[in-house]
Parts: sequence; C-alpha cells; structure tokens
Amino acid sequence: MTAPAPSEAKQGKNAFMFVVVCVILNMVSFGIIMPVMPALLEDITGLAAEQSVSIGGWLSMIFAVANFAAMPLLGGLSDRYGRRPILLISIAMLGGDMVIMGLAPTLSILFIGRFLGGLFAATTSVANAYIADVTEPEDRGRAFGMMGAAFGIGFILGPVFGGLLGEINPRLPFFAAAGIAALNFLYGWFVLPESLPKEDRRPFKMARANPFGAMTHFAKVPRVAWFIIVIGFFQVAQAVYPSTWNFHGEIRYEWSEFEIGLSLASVGIASALGQAFLTGYIIKRLGEMRAGILGLTMNALALFAFGMADAPWMAYAIIFIFVGGGVAMPAINTLTSNLTPRNAQGELQGAQASMMSFTLIFSPVVMTQTLQYFTNLPATHPLQTAGAAFFLAGLICVLALNPFLIGVGVNRRAIEAALSEPAAE
Repeated sequence: MTAPAPSEAKQGKNAFMFVVVCVILNMVSFGIIMPVMPALLEDITGLAAEQSVSIGGWLSMIFAVANFAAMPLLGGLSDRYGRRPILLISIAMLGGDMVIMGLAPTLSILFIGRFLGGLFAATTSVANAYIADVTEPEDRGRAFGMMGAAFGIGFILGPVFGGLLGEINPRLPFFAAAGIAALNFLYGWFVLPESLPKEDRRPFKMARANPFGAMTHFAKVPRVAWFIIVIGFFQVAQAVYPSTWNFHGEIRYEWSEFEIGLSLASVGIASALGQAFLTGYIIKRLGEMRAGILGLTMNALALFAFGMADAPWMAYAIIFIFVGGGVAMPAINTLTSNLTPRNAQGELQGAQASMMSFTLIFSPVVMTQTLQYFTNLPATHPLQTAGAAFFLAGLICVLALNPFLIGVGVNRRAIEAALSEPAAE
C-alpha cells in the first residue's frame, strides 16, 4: 500500500516541522531511558545501581556502535530511494524497538533492543539531507540551527519525562516513547512530501554506504575532508558534557540529583534558544567561515572556564559563553552541504553523522577516566582538580581550529563560489 501523497499546500507548511519533530523524537528516545536505566537494570538483574553501572556503560557503547554503522547506510539508501520512505520506516521500527525494551525480561533482550535502537535512531543523516534538499544555500545556516535547537529540546524533554514516568514504573517511559513514535509516523504518513526528485537520485553502493567507506570517500574530496576531521575533534570535546557533568557537579559543587538535573535543563534550554534565535542570524551576518571560527573559539573558552569554575554560580554564568559556541556545528554543516552535490547530501550527512557516532564509542570513556584520575590524586598534588576533563576537552576544541583553518584556506574560492554554483562530484 502506498502512502497518500501530501497536497502542495501542505508540503511547505508541514515538511520542515515534521523533520524537526523527528529529530526531537530521536533525542527523546535517547534521553528518556537515562533516568530509569538503573531501576530497569535492577528489575532485570537484581543488582543495585553501584553494581550495574558497568552494564549501563556497555549498553551505551552498543547503541553508539549500531548508530555509527547505520548512519551512512540510511543516508545512502535515502539518496537512492528518497528521504520519505527511509524516515517513515525508521520511525516505525524505533517505536517497535521501544516496546521490545519496555517488555525486555532478560538482559540479553535489553542489549538487542539497545542495538536496534542505535540502528533506527540513526535518522539524523537523513533528516539533515532532507533539510539540505528543501532549503536554499543561504538559508541552511538558520535551518541547521533549528535542527540543533530540536536536539536540545529533545534532550531536555527526554530525561524530564523519563524521570516523571519512571517514578510510576521504570518500564513506562519506553511505552510512552513508542506512542510518540506512532503519532509521529502517522503525521509523516499523511503530510510528509518527498524532497529528493527521482532525477536527482543515485545508485546505492554498499562500498560507500558503510561508515568507513563513506568517510574514506569524502576524505578524497578536499572541499569537505578537513571539515569532517573538525567534526571528529569537536564531538570528542563535546562528549565531556553528557559523560561527566553529573559526576563533576557532585564532586566539585556537592550538587544533589535535583541540582544536577536543574543545571542540565538550564544548559539544554539555553542551547535550544541560542540555536533557534541566534545561530541563523550569526551565520547570515558573519558568513559560515567566520561563524565557524567564532563557534569553535567560544566552545574552547567555555570548556576552559568550566574547568576553572570553583563555585556553582560560575558554572551558570559560563552557560552564556557555551550558548555562543552553538553556532559551530550549524556553520560547519552549512559549509559541507553547500560544497556537496544534491544527490550526495544523504551520503555526506551519513559520513558526518558516522564520525560523530564513532566518537561516542570511546570519548565518554576518555573523559570519565580523566575525571576519575585527576580527582583521585592527593589533595596536595598540583594537578589534582575536578576540572581536568573540561581542560582536556578545551584543548581538543582548540586543536579543531587547525584543520578548520586549513580547510578554509585551501578551499576559500570553492567555499565562496558554492552559494552561486553547486559543487561537482
């Protein structure tokens, strides 16, 4: 059975909103289980949280591995068959996976569910390709900024709803996420138009639809290679927030669980507002190159400042610097998108998303181990600090400026011409 085609009037009105909702859903599905995972593991294994924390780490890793593998696959399939069917199928399967996890009677089933969740939550690449299809080059900075805001909103809503529903039953958040997925699928079924015309589609090649093949292919394209390297550095640095923020807050500020949650919500809200209302303006005002440099610099400053912040009020004040750094990824996404042919947008976004997913496999371990090592040094040791992980992340963010400036310098003419003439493959 074929999904009914949306009317022309609905296309412009609903397409972008659907993609935004899709991204929010994916982040909700990622974040909704965070508050209840210890209780769910205790229910399944009988182990206390102190004993099951390592299992939670392995669950995060298997999600990241699956996500890493699936990003370019879904992107490549969307270049061949269109964005609409890949998005709808992934949403439907993600909803089914939430049911599997909610019903999981054993640890092995939970691992299978988390792996499937990583596969079907990999629609970021397709969503970004869809945005590239339906926006003009000069408007993509604002559009990618809105996508960043959607990420922030989803990550705020997920833990909040997960915590509230988890108080009733630790399995209830999974069924709630499944219900949201079902509603989103129905919405997309009736209103989502296809954004990639048949004449712009390309053959599917498995050699380029796997994470290493996709990144290897784009490594040969000088216009985007340097920027994909930047994304890798940047995402390693950003991993310090989800992996260490709660531990850092408890160790340095003696925050309670509520205070940690409040600080995370504050960061998420500030980030979402900045992405929605500032990013597009900054990119349009400064251009992608200057906006990218500004974003990377502001991120590095925020990370170093968090590392030095000895009082809670300082951490809240630094959030304003952090918000300014939110322009970095939309600027980089706009640069690479404008330098890539239309029929390769899905593959490009898949390669970029795979780079981001790849960093999530190892970067949380690096950041948490750094925090543990330097906080466990004797109090009299000159290197003893709870801010070590943030200092490391700040240094990595500074290093990201180097390949960015090289990419801009080598390809300045191509970047400046991209707005007026599409790049050739």
